[in-house]
Amino acid sequence: MPVQYKSILEEHRAVRNAAGLFDVSHMGEIAVRGPRASGLIDRLVTNDVSKLDPGRVLYSPMCNAHGGVIDDLLVYKRGEDDFLICVNASNSARDFEWIRSQAGDSGCEVKDESLQWGLLAIQGPAAEVILQQLTDADLSGIRYYHFAEGEVTSVSCIISRTGYTGEAGFELFCPWTETGKLAVAFEQAGAAHGLALCGLGARDSLRLEAGYSLYGHEITESISPLQAGLDWTVKFAKADFVGRDALLAEKNRGPASRVLFFRTGDRRIARSGTSVLAGEETVGTVLSGTLSPVLNEAIGSALVASGHCHDALSVDLRGQRFGLQIVKPPFIPLKK
Repeated sequence: MPVQYKSILEEHRAVRNAAGLFDVSHMGEIAVRGPRASGLIDRLVTNDVSKLDPGRVLYSPMCNAHGGVIDDLLVYKRGEDDFLICVNASNSARDFEWIRSQAGDSGCEVKDESLQWGLLAIQGPAAEVILQQLTDADLSGIRYYHFAEGEVTSVSCIISRTGYTGEAGFELFCPWTETGKLAVAFEQAGAAHGLALCGLGARDSLRLEAGYSLYGHEITESISPLQAGLDWTVKFAKADFVGRDALLAEKNRGPASRVLFFRTGDRRIARSGTSVLAGEETVGTVLSGTLSPVLNEAIGSALVASGHCHDALSVDLRGQRFGLQIVKPPFIPLKK
């Protein structure tokens, strides 16, 4: 997927006002199967897999023993002993080796299926209308973070009501060889509804407006789920999981730093790596920054020392100070 097809601003606005189509086939897919598959995955992620029924999707970080995030992923429960895990492209090989090494003698089959799957995401207010033209599946019956398996233009797909934009929409897993055929069908069906092809640039500005974390920015092996504000994904009451002791200790003492989201009141962007200041003291670092086409001003996220989270914060952009208005995300109302 390119950074942009036409204009990042045009693509972003198309998703907010009509629909956008993303080819995210670069994402990785790992299948975990067997009678102990649920228990294996539950031990590797912070969220509670044991509560999933077939047809459900679960978002969760996967942590190391120190509580740092190895990756954040989506777990699809296709059957009692059959799971598909969608992972970030850059982490795909590492995630596979980690999961396989942790499987040990559990008897679970862990298989990297990344080259078998294509993945298209159609997002925006018109997404359901466009997709419904191409499938007999009852899309209105698929709730948020649920999925169904059916045909879309005679292509067998996992049809998932999920996305990374904050808009209503779907993500469709299909056989790799059928991805092009499916994309053309979407373009044709969406032409009358304002569908736009969208790239990585719009994907990033959309997810930041929604306040979603991006691996390598708001979550890393050095930034825990608790620091990132993903406390709701860490289920301490469930069975033991990798990183539980470290995360529980962090919770009890309080995270040393926290991820905050901000807007600047200006169009000039505070880029990743920019120092965050409290007075003249550096108290944090910008993690992500972009221009919000909806707000028409710069927005971003920063990792800030916990003792300074309520201070007056600013950034210095080429010799000019800009105050940071801390925002509880999302930056705009979401329609997912």
